[in-house]
Amino acid sequence: MGDTLIISVDAMGGDHAPAAIIEGVARVAREDPSVFFFLYGDEARLLPLTEQFGLKPERFKIHHTTSVVKADDKPSAAIRNGRESSMWQAIMSVRNGYAKAVVSAGNTGALMAMSKICLGTLPGIDRPAIAAIMPTAKDPVVALDLGANAECNSQNLVEFAIMGHVLYHVLFGEKRPTVGLLNIGSEETKGREEIREAAGVLKSFGDKINFIGFVEGNDLPMGASHVVVADGFSGNVALKTLEGTAKFIAGSLKKMVKTSLLAKIGFLIAAPGFIKLKKAMDPRRYNGAMFVGLNGISVKSHGGADAFSFACAIEAAVRMARNELCDKIKEELSHMMDTPDSDSLLSSD
Repeated sequence: MGDTLIISVDAMGGDHAPAAIIEGVARVAREDPSVFFFLYGDEARLLPLTEQFGLKPERFKIHHTTSVVKADDKPSAAIRNGRESSMWQAIMSVRNGYAKAVVSAGNTGALMAMSKICLGTLPGIDRPAIAAIMPTAKDPVVALDLGANAECNSQNLVEFAIMGHVLYHVLFGEKRPTVGLLNIGSEETKGREEIREAAGVLKSFGDKINFIGFVEGNDLPMGASHVVVADGFSGNVALKTLEGTAKFIAGSLKKMVKTSLLAKIGFLIAAPGFIKLKKAMDPRRYNGAMFVGLNGISVKSHGGADAFSFACAIEAAVRMARNELCDKIKEELSHMMDTPDSDSLLSSD
């Protein structure tokens, strides 16, 4: 197919599948004629949807599958019973070299487990991490890990920092993104031993990585650093706290507008600013958590994604594939390992 980029899609995963998935695919197909899609799922359900949303036959191929990984399936059960599922088959297309990336809105635990088994981890990476993009008062932030590893040692945190550094460069073009470690204080003596050890290694990299030290939870929405590194437990709690705060603020504003006529008039006057803010902070624009550290690109869309949101997840996968994310992580890791002081932490057991 020449320079065509093939993206594999689990068309049956997600709360609004397969309709929202196919509509999202059609959106990307209209905007980017160089992308071709492998759609995995029930052909009898998918084919009418491709016609409904104007996805041209020359832009996709349906691979019929007979089962679906359910939202409440445990990863172990999904792996044991889901070899014929749309999720497994979509991932296998990346492993076999037919597609450059896989995107799914299905069961997060199952997708992570299947992706790790099918794709394996990159050389030098002990554990893959879940990375996501968050809007802030400044530039978008890449945060990792967000739940794949509840407990992490120094080696894991250093690897996450390197992967986040590369991912930010690939997604946003920033040559030297700032990298911070999430901690309970900015002082060097604060935090658990593994966090302080990781900070020492990152400092030893010198100009190879733009490490700015520790950042606190209140620094996240202010965009204190381009990349925020944490263990999966802390990162997941921080992410959900921010999401909950955003919902609280949005709900409070809606209630406030209804309190009086004066409030309604004030809202109408400020409406252009609110609309601009809503667009900038729209979580759908930042959809697509990446499983970084795998030997292949696997992107997890939010389970409740609509067509616009799923299209954003596909676009993130396309950027990572075109910029050869996995190869760049391998190159950067090799480059970092040239630093003598880091050898003990950057060597997997």
